[in-house]
Formats: sequence, C-alpha cells, structure tokens
Amino acid sequence: MSEQPAAFLEALGYSEEPFGMFYTDTEPESGFVPKEGAAFSCEMEKRGEVDFSALFENWSCVMGNIWLARKKNSAAYFEARRFGCIGGSFYLGFHKPQLQFIAHYVSTGIPGRFDGERYLPSPEATQRFFNELQPRPAPARFCVFKPLSLFKENESPETVTFFARGETMSGLCTLATFVTEDFEVVASPFGAGCSYMVTWPLHYLQQGRMKAVIGGWDPSDRKFMKTDEMTFSIPYEMYLLFLERWEKSFLLTDTWAGVKKKIARSRKTWGEE
Repeated sequence: MSEQPAAFLEALGYSEEPFGMFYTDTEPESGFVPKEGAAFSCEMEKRGEVDFSALFENWSCVMGNIWLARKKNSAAYFEARRFGCIGGSFYLGFHKPQLQFIAHYVSTGIPGRFDGERYLPSPEATQRFFNELQPRPAPARFCVFKPLSLFKENESPETVTFFARGETMSGLCTLATFVTEDFEVVASPFGAGCSYMVTWPLHYLQQGRMKAVIGGWDPSDRKFMKTDEMTFSIPYEMYLLFLERWEKSFLLTDTWAGVKKKIARSRKTWGEE
C-alpha cells in the first residue's frame, strides 16, 4: 500500500484494507473461486430442463468467497461457468434475465415445493426489482475482488468497498458528501449482499450519478459479515477524491479524534486488537 492510502486509512481509523472490484479476461493466479456449476437459463427453465438439484449442489455465495478472501488477504473471483450462486451470477452480470424460480425464492416460495425467503412480498414485486436494477452485462470473463494493494500496475478497480461499523461509517458517509458536495450522495437500496458492492454503484453510474452505497442488509449474507458490520461501496473515482481531499476534511479535527477513540474501543470489544 502506498503512503497516500495508508495515511488516509490511518486518519479514518480503518484497520482493514479496502477491497476493489474489477473485470478481466485474465484468471487470477490464486484466490477463492466456486466450483463449476450446472447450466441454466430462462429458456431452459421454460422448457423444464433446469436440474435444480445439480444447480444447488455446488452453491457458493459471492459474499462467502469474499469473506474467505478477506481473512486470507487474497482474491475472490467468479465467471459464467463458476458462478457459485444463481442470484450472484445475475448481479455480477453473467446470467440474464433472472429465473422465475428466484423470483419465487426471494419472496413467497411455491406452496408444496419450497419456502421463500420473504424478503419481498410477491414474485411480481421481485421481478419488478430485477427489471429496474438491470445489472450491466459482465464486460470480461472474470469478476475479481481483492485488497487494493494486490492490484497490479495494469489493473484498476471499478468499485471500492469498505467493511465498517457505525463510527467508521459516519466518517465514510460524511467524507463522501465532503468530496462531492452532494447532500444525497449516500444511497442504501434493497438488494443482495453482492449487489451493494457491484450492481448498485454501477447502476447509479450508468444514470450519471456517482453514489456511495451502504449495504450488508441482506439477512442471508449476515453470516459472512462481522457483528454490526456493513459495507460501504463507492466508484473508484470517488475513492480517488477521498485520497485527494481527505486532508482538508474533518478527519484531522479534534471531533474526529474523539470518534477514533470509540473506533479503537469497538475493535477492542470485538477482540480485533
């Protein structure tokens, strides 16, 4: 990590390196990747050709792989053949449109077949969410997540994610407003864990809006997060503004020094230092 990001993270009171996300046609030399999954598509689903037992045999959550990468200071990556999770494959842009099965799974389920997650009230509402979000098609073979210091000279992240609790989150949200002068720069929509790190920030960029996205709300993904932890994901352009302007912000004030003491107490309470 260069001196500039290191100084910024120290001022923020952030002890873990942020993760960057990017797409590439070059497979990472190492990292966590799901096993190859069974074939599926909406056309196959309509013809009754999807083998759901095979599809879920090698199920592997995007956030679960990122959790392993965080613990091992490594990469997590995915592709159309090794997607791990049907939902995650949709959010990362590998498979579109989404299966009707997932619209039922996220909502009410199918009586007599399986229970739904009940995160949305109906399959119709879930389908409307899929239609409105419209993940960007994957621009390259692999979607890769890894700590910023592991990026090579010819690699650049599209999004940057911090994993943070309340006090740190207050600094990130305030800094996002400071560098953009946008009083509504922070968004926190509905979505799956990986959608907050990839799909939503890119969705806003496609609309010409540079937004910071607070995530981690998906109950199914909470097991892959630390207690009280959320995600804060921003376009790389905003991260560069953080590095450029943080020294002119509140991060060097006595007020923030007091918050950093609470951050230190939090880490101590959770046995992280």
